[in-house]
Amino acid sequence: PNISECWGSGTATIMLLGDICTRACKFCAVKTGNPRGYIDWDEPRRVAEAVKELNLDYVVLTSVTRDDLEDGGASIYAETVRLIKEACPDIIVEVLIPDFNNDPNALRMVVESGVDVVAHNIETVERLTPKVRDPRAGYWKSLKTLKIVKDLSDKVYTKSSIMLGLGERDDEVLKAMRDLRSVGVDILTIGQYLQPTRRHLPVVEYIIPEKFRWFKEIGEKLGFLYVASGPLVRSSYKAGEYFIKHVLHKI
Repeated sequence: PNISECWGSGTATIMLLGDICTRACKFCAVKTGNPRGYIDWDEPRRVAEAVKELNLDYVVLTSVTRDDLEDGGASIYAETVRLIKEACPDIIVEVLIPDFNNDPNALRMVVESGVDVVAHNIETVERLTPKVRDPRAGYWKSLKTLKIVKDLSDKVYTKSSIMLGLGERDDEVLKAMRDLRSVGVDILTIGQYLQPTRRHLPVVEYIIPEKFRWFKEIGEKLGFLYVASGPLVRSSYKAGEYFIKHVLHKI
């Protein structure tokens, strides 16, 4: 819902590894299926060229989940980051990754690519995770993904996101926030869930702006470097602006 603001701030999000996801989360409109191991090996080069041509300050790389690949697509992420940094040395690169089934070698490839921010979304509270996410995903699995990243490098910032409006309780959201801090997550985004189609989970509640502000205040007290919390906030929403203004300037 924020495309004009993203372009205006020199930020773009690019999706890697095709448009077919091997998982089927109940909130997500991305196609699901079996890509049968297909990889476009030229994609990293083309993405780096596009990023340079667009003269971006900040780029977010994300992807579908690719359980059909041995490394989950980590090598494509790593090569794309490397080529972007080679073409645009001053750019800040964020990756929004799947869990790579907690494979430390896959996560190491991404962390050692020169990336600045590694994001992986917990999506919802622990109780609702089985209802909201694919069975191969998991609340504690996602926390472990974020912990492995931070253990591999404390120089890489970690980030996660929570959707509200799926039937969660306030105390469950606060617990999720504390759990994220316990694995060293630096940046948190909180936004309103919106139903993509009638086939997806319905919205249980539209959260008032005051509640989003309340969660932001608590997140800052918990020690997150930055919390973006509001109805239209998404994981990559104003990522560059928030990171540069509120994180880099704190160091």
